Amino acid sequence: MDFLKRIFEKREVSAFVFLLILFFGVGLRNPDFIGFQSISTVLKGSVMYILLAIGMTFVLLTGGIDVSVGATLGISAAVSATLIRDEHSVFLAIILALIIGIIIGLINGIGVAIIKVPAIIMTLGVLGIVRGAMIVYTDGKWVENLPDNFKMASQNLFLGLNVYFIIAVIAVVLVQFYFARAKSGKYFAAIGDNIEGSILVGIHVKKFIILAYIISGVCASIAGVVFASQVGFVTSNTGLDIEMTAIAACVLGGVSLSGGIGSVVGASIGAVIMTAINSALVFLKVPSFWNKSIQGILLIIIVVSDVIIHKYFEEKARKQRLSARSMEDLESVEEYSQSVSLGGNK
Repeated sequence: MDFLKRIFEKREVSAFVFLLILFFGVGLRNPDFIGFQSISTVLKGSVMYILLAIGMTFVLLTGGIDVSVGATLGISAAVSATLIRDEHSVFLAIILALIIGIIIGLINGIGVAIIKVPAIIMTLGVLGIVRGAMIVYTDGKWVENLPDNFKMASQNLFLGLNVYFIIAVIAVVLVQFYFARAKSGKYFAAIGDNIEGSILVGIHVKKFIILAYIISGVCASIAGVVFASQVGFVTSNTGLDIEMTAIAACVLGGVSLSGGIGSVVGASIGAVIMTAINSALVFLKVPSFWNKSIQGILLIIIVVSDVIIHKYFEEKARKQRLSARSMEDLESVEEYSQSVSLGGNK
């Protein structure tokens, strides 16, 4: 019983349970939603958000935030799509996209870790700059007519899933293993939990904060290439507001906005939830202009409910500890009274 309790107290498990409830709840209204085709579509559609959530988890664990990922995704998608459309190699397009992500992440990291600009301000400023650079680069036009061989990777490969989803799952497993097993992997959460303490124990805080933003930028640039391949074109506003979805996915999966708590598995489940919500609204025939409002309402309900449940368990555990201490104190008093009574009789 205690084992099951410990399992269900984990934020990842509660997020997964909500995902199941979402699927079956909507499935009662429209059975097609829990069909094989619908589920595989949701999973394939979540790849971009999973990649963003992986990078965002690194940043959030350190106590920062990166709202520039949407712009990074957009310009990476535009640059890679342009090169591929103009018959350059896919490999070159991916390399340039990665370089873009590294440069943007490095700028964010230096601004936050070394210049000490607040993360929200720094990344918001970079968001504006990169978004403007994307408009200039594309001249405000769409990048279309991408070759079929580039779009082929988004086709079904195994059980209705494509190669991008399989790569995303492997990436989640590897990153989770890194956080759990590698000594340096635990530094990110340590910095977000107690930055002064991390400095005192010898952690190179600035280096790991910069690294977190670089990883976030790289993940966003990879997501941009995936977007171009899956959608087949890039618009001038690609990636707009997607950073909010990435942050919401992490929060849904139990990653704390104050840093130090969370896992990439939970963030990835949150990414699937955000994709499933969008799909569910379509199956429920909700007008598209309600999407953002409903997403916001559901996000608030889920997070508040989750916080209340976990606070309940924490308070219950605290009362049990206090009760146990009270019993120990009472036993100690009884033992002392008995020893004094025996001593008096002698």
